[in-house]
Amino acid sequence: MYAALDSAFRDTPAGREAERILRACVHCGFCLATCPTYQLLGDELDSPRGRIYLMKNMLEGQPVTRLTQRHLDRCLTCRSCESTCPSGVQYGRLVDIGRVEAEARVERPALERFKRWTLKTVLPRPMLFRPLVAAGRALRPLLPRTLRRKIPAYRPPGAWPEPRHGRRMLVLAGCVQPVLAPEINAAAARLLDRLGVSLVTSPGAGCCGAIAHHLADEAGALEAMRRNIDAWWSVIEQGGVEAIVVTASGCGTELKDYGHALREDPAYSDRAQQISALARDVSEALLQALETAGPDALERLMADAQAASGPVAFHSPCSLQHGQKLKGVVEQLLARAGATLTAVPDPHLCCGSAGTYSLLQKDLSQELQANKIAALESGAPELILTANIGCLLHLAAGTDTPVQHWVQWLDARLSGHHQGHAQHGQEHAAQGG
Repeated sequence: MYAALDSAFRDTPAGREAERILRACVHCGFCLATCPTYQLLGDELDSPRGRIYLMKNMLEGQPVTRLTQRHLDRCLTCRSCESTCPSGVQYGRLVDIGRVEAEARVERPALERFKRWTLKTVLPRPMLFRPLVAAGRALRPLLPRTLRRKIPAYRPPGAWPEPRHGRRMLVLAGCVQPVLAPEINAAAARLLDRLGVSLVTSPGAGCCGAIAHHLADEAGALEAMRRNIDAWWSVIEQGGVEAIVVTASGCGTELKDYGHALREDPAYSDRAQQISALARDVSEALLQALETAGPDALERLMADAQAASGPVAFHSPCSLQHGQKLKGVVEQLLARAGATLTAVPDPHLCCGSAGTYSLLQKDLSQELQANKIAALESGAPELILTANIGCLLHLAAGTDTPVQHWVQWLDARLSGHHQGHAQHGQEHAAQGG
């Protein structure tokens, strides 16, 4: 695609990257077949190819209206188009650039600005978010059923093993997940402990930056990245840290992009590259831990585990299969661990969670949610597993089938009890599900 970018933008780092990405697009339209919003709306401006044309016009200096902003807002950034594109167009990076530029050129209505400011101010800060969640849990019996289902009941995380191994990995604590589901990281710590790896935290680290990133707040995202690098660096400098483990695949996608995001920052670029190189989804971390334990280490570990009680469906988040390119990795681990996995039609399509998307694009999000739940439940699973806190909460709000993170399922089997089936059933009853 030929592009003649506006001179004021062309020679900036973002301009050079945008021009390179635009030139890679050959207009083939393969992306239309796998774009969730195009499938729902049938409007090419709500497809990757259509949005690329809108961004090209904007970056060439043409007038920008709310229409351009609206179509960019409707994009899930699921990056399914990237998995389909034969030309390797890095659409996710282009739409990030386009959103920042549109945000600078088009003023949003006051209510939209307030919603977006609230989300990027409250969600990344557990000190603000935790009291709101506690209040919601306390008032759950009084809330409408639809809202009640969106607030998960508290579950104790269980014991976090004391650091006792020579092998160590850092874990991204995150922001929303430790408030809503602290049991996920604790389950990951117990799994890695069984494999001779201690999972440790670092005070001062928090939100990965994805929330601000999704909301076109580039400065806020970079600030979060720098804060995490500073928090982790002293631990990394001591040596012996094999990886930075991420149990929320959306955060993992963000962490692996630190090196690119901070490439122009002379004070952080080298360290950001090292952070990205250390970043591992928890599935990759488990495989890394298993490497030194032998080819059948997982099978030997599972030999004394409680037998799986029924079929499960796995929802592979977009950030896992398209963002991190880890398609099939978790499924293989689950199969090795004895899970009976049901077939899921159209597994490449987004569930509609997509960070803050479910809060800002409610109608589209709910339609995608209904389609995804129908696909997941088509094989009559007893349990739905996933790898991202946002997908977990979004799916759980729309189904009576229990939903949990796959590391919880695996940890529960090794612990000799099924946390998921009984406790999640009680949670749905408590939520009026």
